[in-house]
Amino acid sequence: MDDNEPGRYFVQSLERGLAVIRAFTADTPEMTLSEVARITGTSRATARRFLLTFADLGYVATDGRHFRLTPRVLELGYAYLSSMSLAEIAQPHLEQLVAEVHESSSVAVLDDEDVVYVSRVPTRRIMTVSISIGTRFPAHATSLGRVLLAHLDEPRLRHYLDTASLKPLTPRTITSREALAAELEHVRAQGWCLVDQELEQGLISIGVPIRNEARRVVAGINLSTHVSRRTPDSIRHDLLPPLLATAADIEAELKVPG
Repeated sequence: MDDNEPGRYFVQSLERGLAVIRAFTADTPEMTLSEVARITGTSRATARRFLLTFADLGYVATDGRHFRLTPRVLELGYAYLSSMSLAEIAQPHLEQLVAEVHESSSVAVLDDEDVVYVSRVPTRRIMTVSISIGTRFPAHATSLGRVLLAHLDEPRLRHYLDTASLKPLTPRTITSREALAAELEHVRAQGWCLVDQELEQGLISIGVPIRNEARRVVAGINLSTHVSRRTPDSIRHDLLPPLLATAADIEAELKVPG
């Protein structure tokens, strides 16, 4: 038997399922059923079964026409990539940043309508709820969420704006879809986002994107403080430069495409 020929143990359906996951790349982060079938060399019916199974398992999300991977796919490679994961790469940089500016810092990724915290270094308790790894907040009301939403491709952003639940968390929270769309366009143009007491009264934060080696935004990093400590102007002047520098340092270490 040829060394490259699969043995009798070989599970072809598993191979095809993994091929579907591998079809999603930095160049093709979102695809239709027909595109997945073409890239994987399977029939539309076969590709559909795999995609819907992955959707049921939480590894794929769909708006009914387009499919994309979710952050849960990271679980599949965690054992191997744990030593070089985004969280572990970011952690020492967050610690250095917090030591420099004496404000809390976090890294989060986007998952559906929420941001999910994957790394965090606090300084003091500034919120009524405790933030830990895995904590979720509505993306529309956070600086982390807005820098991630602002860099979605047009179909995904349009789907988010059409379907997301924009609940008012404080009297300042943007709940108008038109106003949020305008704010996200502004964030995308300037490259950072400041959110002033929209998630919780008294909490103010500034966030910037983190890009992988393909220059695709894969996470966000922020600094958060209390309005009794800093004004928006002082945050932009004092915190934004070191935050941008930290994001650049993390990006330089991201060797595995997201």
